[in-house]
Order: sequence, then structure tokens, then C-alpha cells
Amino acid sequence: MPPFFKRSKRKKTRPNEETDKNQSIDPLIESIDDSLTVNLDYIRKRTGNSPDVVIRQFKIGKDLEVPIAIVYLEGLSDHTTINDFLIESIMQSKTLQNELTLQDAFDIMKEQVIALGTVKEVLDWDNLFSTLMTGQAIILMDGKSSALSASTKGGEKRSIEEPSSQVTIRGPRDGFTESIQVNIALVRKRIHNPDLWVETMNIGKITKTTVSIMYINGIAKKKIVEEVRTRLNRINIDSILESGYIEQLIEDQTFTTFPTTYHTERPDTVAGNLLEGRIAIFVDGTPFVLIVPALFIQFFQSVEDYYGRFDISTFLRFLRILMFFISVIAPAVYIAATTFHQEMIPTPLLIAIAAQREAVPFPAFVEALIMEIAFEILREAGIRMPRAVGSAISVVGALVVGQAAVEAGIVSAAMVIIVAITAIANFATPSIAMAISARLIRFLFMVAAATFGFYGIILGIIIQVVHLCSLRSFGVPYMAPLAPMILSDNDDTIVRVPWWAFRTRPKLLTGENQIREGKNQKPEPPANQGMVNKDTDKDKGGQQ
Repeated sequence: MPPFFKRSKRKKTRPNEETDKNQSIDPLIESIDDSLTVNLDYIRKRTGNSPDVVIRQFKIGKDLEVPIAIVYLEGLSDHTTINDFLIESIMQSKTLQNELTLQDAFDIMKEQVIALGTVKEVLDWDNLFSTLMTGQAIILMDGKSSALSASTKGGEKRSIEEPSSQVTIRGPRDGFTESIQVNIALVRKRIHNPDLWVETMNIGKITKTTVSIMYINGIAKKKIVEEVRTRLNRINIDSILESGYIEQLIEDQTFTTFPTTYHTERPDTVAGNLLEGRIAIFVDGTPFVLIVPALFIQFFQSVEDYYGRFDISTFLRFLRILMFFISVIAPAVYIAATTFHQEMIPTPLLIAIAAQREAVPFPAFVEALIMEIAFEILREAGIRMPRAVGSAISVVGALVVGQAAVEAGIVSAAMVIIVAITAIANFATPSIAMAISARLIRFLFMVAAATFGFYGIILGIIIQVVHLCSLRSFGVPYMAPLAPMILSDNDDTIVRVPWWAFRTRPKLLTGENQIREGKNQKPEPPANQGMVNKDTDKDKGGQQ
């Protein structure tokens, strides 16, 4: 490399090095000064004189000789809490009006005066700004080189509403919000047990996003909990704005279309998975909670399956898995049958398809590709459009485009039916992440069918099964308990047994406490129902 470019590179990095050196020399970066004026000036400088940083100054002491300041963020802190339990408590305290040393006044304020649940001492600027930016109030005193942080989090929050992405007919109607404290409380409302443990950390060098993991001690496997903790601590990134950031940074394998972490908006879903030994990951600022480890069969289960009868739930699970296969291979089967294997189509149907395709200038693969891309465009447009017109545009657009394409001779009517069935089957998948995965895999199967016919489809299925069996979710096989086959854990896979038969928890997920319920839970009818009716008739006769 020429020396000119080397010199340019050194000159470019030199100012940053000097800036870092100057910052490390600045004593205010490490410790809080004992001068209130200096501290407030540094807070204003560090926050750029932002108008939402509120500084309330007043004096305490016998002769009001000790200046004090309360700093908080407008919008993140609760005004009522600050005024009633912080400012009013300090100003009206008779103890602080006596002659006290600065240390005594500081300790009395911390232990006796401030009527809030959490009051901590802050010794350095990093912790001070971290607590300030989360909505807590900071109390600074002149002559004291430390501060107090009081829990005053508040501000505007979205109320608890029914989840929009996982709607059920039977079950609770509450869903997670963007507040991590509210989300954790919604789960604790369902599991009243001290073994429900929560660990919190801050991830993101700039955003300092609060991330919490929740698990039930004794039920969750310790190795999996430690693996989750290790992967989260390994994250080194500027910002975490949604749980999707975390999901992509902790998954076992990146190059796969199948999701290896499960996300949900429902507190009852999180509670049910915690009781099976899984770990929940909460991220502040999003209503979606991650659940790990995630298994393939889990994405075809709905929380409503556990609220209804086992036979109905089993039928619905069979139907969902069938719909998943239809959404993946239906266009590919049509392409293979009409291109390579016409002898497998009944003669009347083959004649009807041939008559429809007589005016179509494209082969079946191009025809299916046009319709699939057009439908994906309409679906994406319907999602991005305003709600008032989004659904109408998607439905009307699909009808108009399909009918116009058939009349124009671009596609056949049979292809429109195939694409419509595929789209409806895709919507039947309970998990959006798995449904999107099926939409992508569908195009690969279409290419395989257009190249090798049914042999290409079979080869694609074999490759897909091998790929699924090779996946892991936090060390747990993705296809468990089907591959490897664990017979005792197959009571809640494709078939859902009655609740009285759920004797043990999944072995690959559970730690020490594997027993879910006691023995002899099967309901038994009375030995002789006729005697019950007979006794009732006698009682009625005696009363008369």
C-alpha cells in the first residue's frame, strides 16, 4: 500500500484516540463531585441541555443552608410520585430541619425520609445516568460526592389488550405490553410460586435495554439456563430495540428458514411453557416474549388446545400439520403433475386442465411463479396499508387480479385455485414465523418439481427432513421427541392426551422436578348412576 494512504489512515484515527484520552483524564467521568453546581452543570452538558431533563432545586437544614437538587426525565418518571413522596417528604421532614452533618442528613434521607420502595446510593456517573435514563429520580446534595436514586418509574403506558397475533376463542384476553415490569407481573399472576426466578441485565452499549430471563427453579434444566445466560452475556451490540435482535443473536443456527426460538404475546402461553421447563426472555419495549428451547412440533400447537377436549385438540393438530404440508408442496405437486406425470391425473380432469391451459403461453412453473409472486405482493401490501383499507384491498385485489389474469390468458383457472388453497392453508399455521418459513420453502419445491417432477419433490422432502433433524435449539434436538424418539414425551406432540394422562414433563427440557401431577387423576363416574337417581326420587317423595 502506498505511504500516502497509510498516513491518511493514521491521521483519521488520531483525533479519536486523543478524545478518548481526554475523556479518561476527566475526573467527572468516573466519580461524582462534591459540588452541586459542578454536578448539575455536568448533567446539563452530558444531556445536551435537553428540555425533558428536569432539575428541581431547593434547600434543607435548620437555616436552609444545604442546597439539594432532584433530577428526573419528563415522560419516564411519574410526577405524582416525585411531588408527593419525594419533594414533599424531603421539604416537610422535621428531622432534616435540625442541625445535622451532611452524612447524617444523607443517611436520614435515604433510610427515613423518602417514602418510596427502592432507594439506592449511586457512587459514579455511569450508574447515575443509567438509572436516570430508566425513569428513576436522582437526589444530589451539595458537599456530598454521591447521590441517591429513587424508584419513580412511570409515564404513559399502553393498557393491557387482547393479543392481535394469537387470537383464541377460549382463554384469557390479556396480552403483553411494551413494559417489561407489566409483562413479568402478568406471568406472576398465573404462577404464585417463589421458585419463579427472574434475572435481569442490560444489553446494548447505547440503548442499555433491560432484558430479563424467567424460569422455574427445579423444573428448568440448569444447563439450559446457564446456556441462555451465557449467550445473552456474550452479546456486544450498540442497540436492542426489539426481541428480534436478541433472537437473531442467540439462535443455534443462522442459515435456516425454520425458527429455533418461539415468540408470543400471550402470558398464559409463557406460563405453560415455563411449567414444562422452558426459559422466557423478556425485552423492555416490546410485547413479544421469546421462549427457548423451541421444538418443531411446538409451532403447530395453540394455547387453546389445552383449554378444550383432547380429541378435538388432536384433530386440530392433525389438520394444522396437513395444512402446513399443503402450503409447502401444493403448487409443486401441480407443476410436477401437469409437466411430467400427466398419467397420474384422472382423464376428465386432465382434459379440463388442458382446455384451460390451451390459451396460456407460459409453462406451469412460470404460471405458478407469477401467481405466487402476485399474491405475496398483495399480502404484503395489505399488511402495510392502513387497517381500514388494508383487508379490503388484499381481498378485492386478489379477486380482481386472479379473474383478470384468467380472462387475459396469462394463467389458468386451475392455477388460481391452487394458489388460493395454498394461501388459505398457510394462514392456518398458528405461528407466523413457521408460516413465513413455509412461504419461502414453497419456491424451492416449485423449482425442484419443475426440474425433476415428483422425484424432485421427494428429494426435497428428504433434504428438508435431514435438515430439520440436524437443527438444535439451545442444545435440544429440534425434532424431539419425534427424532430422537422418546415415547414418554409423545403425549403432547401430534396427539394430545387427556390432562389426567400428563404424568411427567418433557425429559429433554426438565431438570429435577419431572412429575407434573399425581397418580389416579382419571375421572371416574359413580359406580351406579341409577341409584343416585333413585335416591333423589325417594327424597322428593318424602318431602311431599
